[in-house]
Amino acid sequence: QVQLVESGGGLVQPGESLRLSCAASVSGFSAYTMGWYRQAPGKQRELVARVMSSGNTYYADSVKGRFTISRDGAKKAVFLQMNSLKPEDTAVYYCNAERWNVNYWGQGTQVTVSS
Repeated sequence: QVQLVESGGGLVQPGESLRLSCAASVSGFSAYTMGWYRQAPGKQRELVARVMSSGNTYYADSVKGRFTISRDGAKKAVFLQMNSLKPEDTAVYYCNAERWNVNYWGQGTQVTVSS
């Protein structure tokens, strides 16, 4: 069974930074593709960034150059460093683990960017 626990959300002003963390309770962590998704009110959940087991990364166009995803195998954790935050980044952010087309989700953490 896979359990994902996010932390690090909060309220920040435009231009500020936040770092999200996701702790994974899972066997074989290194084999999973880890990702961050977000869902704003009234919108569909969307992929923000993912990091494959190979270390390759993918970013949505809207966050390229501002967000950085990383993983730590020893800690079984994945991180999302978010810089230059904008009001449109406001959403609930979800940690995702995927392997063999099976997805696991955390409970989500709220990120609010507002002046």
